[in-house]
Order: sequence, then C-alpha cells, then structure tokens
Amino acid sequence: MSQISITLPDGNVRKYAAGITGMDIAKDISTSLAKKAISCSINGNHCDLSQVIENDVEFAIFTMRDNDQALELIRHDCAHIMARAVQEIWPDVQVTIGPVIDNGWYYDFDRKEPFTPEDLSIIEKKMREIINLKDPVRREVWDRERAIKHYTDTNEPYKVELINSIPGDEDLSMYWHGYWQDLCRGPHLVHTAQVPGDSFKLMSVAGAYWRGDSNNAMLQRIYGVAFQNKNDLKAHLTMLEEAALRDHRKLGREMDLFHMQEEAPGQIFWHPNGWKIYTALQDYMRRMQDKNGYVEVNTPQVVDRKLWEASGHWEKYQENMFIVEVDEDHAREKAVNALKPMNCPCHVQIFNQGLKSYRDLPLRMAEFGSCNRYEPSGALHGIMRVRGFTQDDGHIFCSEEQIESETKIYIDFLSNVYKDLGFNEFKVKFSDRPEKRSGSDEVWDKAEKALLSATRAAGIEPELNIGEGAFYGPKLEFVLTDAIGRDWQCGTHQVDFVLPERLDASYIGKDGDKHRPVMLHRATLGSFERFIGILIESHAGKLPFWLAPRQVVVASIVSDANDYVLEKVAALNTAGIRAEADIRNEKINYKVREHSLGKVPVILAVGAREVEEDTVTVRRLGQKQTEVNQFNDIIAILSSESTPPDLRK
Repeated sequence: MSQISITLPDGNVRKYAAGITGMDIAKDISTSLAKKAISCSINGNHCDLSQVIENDVEFAIFTMRDNDQALELIRHDCAHIMARAVQEIWPDVQVTIGPVIDNGWYYDFDRKEPFTPEDLSIIEKKMREIINLKDPVRREVWDRERAIKHYTDTNEPYKVELINSIPGDEDLSMYWHGYWQDLCRGPHLVHTAQVPGDSFKLMSVAGAYWRGDSNNAMLQRIYGVAFQNKNDLKAHLTMLEEAALRDHRKLGREMDLFHMQEEAPGQIFWHPNGWKIYTALQDYMRRMQDKNGYVEVNTPQVVDRKLWEASGHWEKYQENMFIVEVDEDHAREKAVNALKPMNCPCHVQIFNQGLKSYRDLPLRMAEFGSCNRYEPSGALHGIMRVRGFTQDDGHIFCSEEQIESETKIYIDFLSNVYKDLGFNEFKVKFSDRPEKRSGSDEVWDKAEKALLSATRAAGIEPELNIGEGAFYGPKLEFVLTDAIGRDWQCGTHQVDFVLPERLDASYIGKDGDKHRPVMLHRATLGSFERFIGILIESHAGKLPFWLAPRQVVVASIVSDANDYVLEKVAALNTAGIRAEADIRNEKINYKVREHSLGKVPVILAVGAREVEEDTVTVRRLGQKQTEVNQFNDIIAILSSESTPPDLRK
C-alpha cells in the first residue's frame, strides 16, 4: 500500500499508509487527543474524523477548544438528535431539512397535530436521553437508487424529493446517529455524547412552507439554540429576555412612535413623536453630508422598465419590485413601470446630464431615497424589515485612481457618524469576488486591491467574507454592536465598474478622450426605518436627549402652578427644547410613572414652592433622586444637551 504525507499545523510531516482516517491519525499522535478530537481539517475543508485520506494533505485536528468548528458541529448534531427524538416520540412524523443558523438550528417536520410548548419539553428530555447513550455517529456513501429506495420504503417523501433535486449523479452521504439516519453533507461529531446536554434549549415552533413555496405543504419548524457550555446558554437566554424588553415594536407603542396595519403591509404610519426622531436624524445626516462635499438630489419614484432593463435590475431583481402598469393615452399596450427598489440607476441619469470633466470628479451625490421592495410577508418585522423605506443613499462618481482615497474619506465620514450616534466601535467585513460576476479578473484585482488597501489605511483590518461580493464589485459591510451585544449590519460601500458601462456614463479625461467613471455605492445608516429601530432597541427607548421626541415634560403638582408650567414650557420651546405641559388633575407620582413609561428624558415637577422660588424639581429618566434647580440654570443645561452632536463641534 502506498505511503502518503500528512502535514500537521506545526509543519511536521508524518507518513502513513493511504486509506488512513482522521481518527487513526489522532490516535497515533496521542490517546488523549483522540478522546478530545471532534473533527478535522483536510486541505482546509472541515471533515469528519472518519474521512478516509488517500493522498498527501495538510491536516489539523479540532477539539472543543476550537470554537467555530465546535459550535457548528454541536448545532448540526443537535438538529439530527432533535429529529431522531421527534420520530421516537411520534413515529408517524416525516422529516425534511435541519440546517444550522445563527446561535442554533431548526428542523422542519410534517405532522398532523401542531407541536405545543409542552411538546418542546418532552423533546428536550428525549434528546438528553439520546445524548447520554453515547451512540456512535458514522457516515456511509450511497448511490441515488439505494437512497431513494430507502426513503420510499420508510415513507419519507420529502427526502426523496430532495435527492431528485440534487444536480449531477454523484453519490450521497448518509449519516447515522445510532440507529437513526439522515441525508446530510456533514460533518458531524464522533458520538452523541460530545453534545453538551446542558447547553441547548428548544425555543419555539413556527409554520414554514416546504422549500419556501406557498404552493407547497405547510410544515412545522422547531427552533433551537446551542452553545459549548451552560454559562454561554444562560447568557444567551438572558440577552433574549433583555431583547424582548427592548423590542422596538413594544417601545414604539409605549412611546407612541408609529403603527402598522394590514391595509398597508410592510409600510409605516409614523406618529408625531416618531416623525420627530426621523426628521432629527435626517437633518443630522443632511448636515453631515453637506459638510463632506455631497450634493443632494431627488429622483422619481416610478420609472419605466426600460431603465431597469438597461441597468440589469429587471433581470436580476424583478421578483422584488412592485410593477405599475399605466394606460398611456389608451395605447394598445400598457406602459410598464416599477417603483424604484434602489436609487443607483437614477443617479447615473443625473450624472449623464451635461458633459462631465475629470475636474468634476469625484462627484459625491446623495439622496434620501424613498424605495419600495417586495418582501415576503413572513419576512416583515416591525420597522426593521419593511417594504417601503428611505435610504441615506449615496453614489460617488470617481476615476479609478480615486477609489482608494474616496474609500478612506468615506470610512472616516462613517466613523464620525457612528460615534455621534453612540457606536464607538464597529466591525468591517470585506467581501471579494463571487463565483458569478461581471467584469474581468484584471478589473476585479484592481478594485479589490484599492478597496482593501483603503480600508487598512483607515486603520481597519477587515474580516474576510470570501465570495460574498456583489456581482459587479467587491464591497465593505459595516457591522454595529448594540448595548446587549447583538450585531447589526448597517453601512455598505461597494465598488462598481459595471453600471456606468451599462448606462453609458462617461467623463472627459485629461487626454481629451471619454472615460468611464467608477461608481462607489455607499449607505451609512442603511434605511432610516431600520436604523431607528436599532437605536430604539440599543437604548431601550431612552434615546439621546437630542433625538428624544418628547424631551421635557413640565408637570404641575398643584393647580395653582398651572400658569407657571405653561410659562416655562413656552420658554423651553423658544430655546429649541421640545417641551410640553402636563397640568391634568392627577397626582404627580401618576404623571411621573406615565411619562417615564413614554421614555421622556426629563420631567420638571412644579409646586407652590417652585413657583415662589422660580425653580423646578428635576427628575431624569432612570434616576430615583431629584434635584432642585433655578429655571434659568436648567434651561441652559438642557439647551446644550438638545444640540445635535455635529453642531457642538
């Protein structure tokens, strides 16, 4: 039998007979390592330890200390163990698919009776029994005919359909967890007891159409979360409890910010309080963009399909567009238009008006662009995921030589905005060329090099997001972390050589010839709606004073103070502070509780003593103690706090 070379991470090379497995290598290195091993890497691919190795490879062994690999396997095995548990309890249930998702997994089942919360506890108990059995996990390779016969005989039609949908005629991997078997690419753990029995929890049940198609059967989807230890699970559950308290939909009702209704799915009805947040944030962004050399434009909401065909969106994005048909002067065929899902093609139309010179570049164009995209109803989520939204959109038209400098300038701009809004740190992901793309490798090399170099020049080492770039160019994704540790991808910055070509954009260069500009797509907040939702949840409704819709309530303790209250409210509003009076015939404690629930940052209580001394008793949101201030002093303090951060500099 031929010898092969196994190169370990430390550079050492070991010789083995071809046909050895990862577990064999682990045992040869040390018995203790073999006991701890959970999987391996073969030439960079994550594999089971049962994988047979026939050729020279670079090889590494993973244990539970390797967090990324361990979590992937724990969550994937939990999905299989849960499906086995369900079928042990209810043998007539049919299984479908069970992928790993953020923090856990889900598995879809076809069962006549709906799962109940009590069922989840029963399933969890059975899962722990299976884990304690320490059943071995093994992989077998079957041909399609055998796999289809097996699933036909066991009455698993969904698995048969999955097999028939897999392209090609390659053999299939089948995983056994003890006696229970599933069609799966893997990899998996060595045995069921490697799943920590105290670090997972089943969370909820939801409906899901088979393969996401509403024409197919409605299945039941069970969600679970899993971690490497019970402390991580506890921390996650605590975070979820905190997130529920911070839910922007709940706070939106309490603060009277907005509502949504079935007659306008995915659209927002902004109430006066919510619209104050919106306009304050928009005014701030307008000033910041103006200071940074952007020209603001506004483009049509309804645009003929011809432009979307020319830009490529009709082909690539039509299913997410709202189509509008118009009978133009009783023509034979109706004109087909679309509500714009993004602003980029329209910005190119503005650029194309009149002759542009290299002296006009870079041209930084911005729009608070109102966009409409069709999102499935099941994907809608408060104001975080909607069908109608406004982007703080921008496009920078520049030369190839300006890509790097404009990228660095934009990252500096974005950093300042995020700091002003309370996010001092953020992560950056760099997404390079996808498998399906437009443009030559030479163009991609140039764009990726400039974008990566500029990111590093801004003092940021991005996380590589391999193959996730747009079809027209590489991109940066800016990820914020909120007050309870959740990540939110907000800003983007993309390099595009394709759209200027498709829409025939050009400028006159120094040589007198026409050249194509490069188009840098950028958004800082993303959509105002989603970003406001993030702000509400991150601050638990206690927004920075300058953004709070109701900044001050002046509340009377006795009716004799009512005139004084109205006088001070007028003075506060004159000073640019959003203030209102509460002179209802209610006890002050009732008023304080009500306005605290509405997240009013400052309540000024006024009684007979305050009227006599021209003072106010100040109560800050979240603080039990109060203090008495001269009114002129507090108005000066609040005037400073109400000034947006960009105007304080």
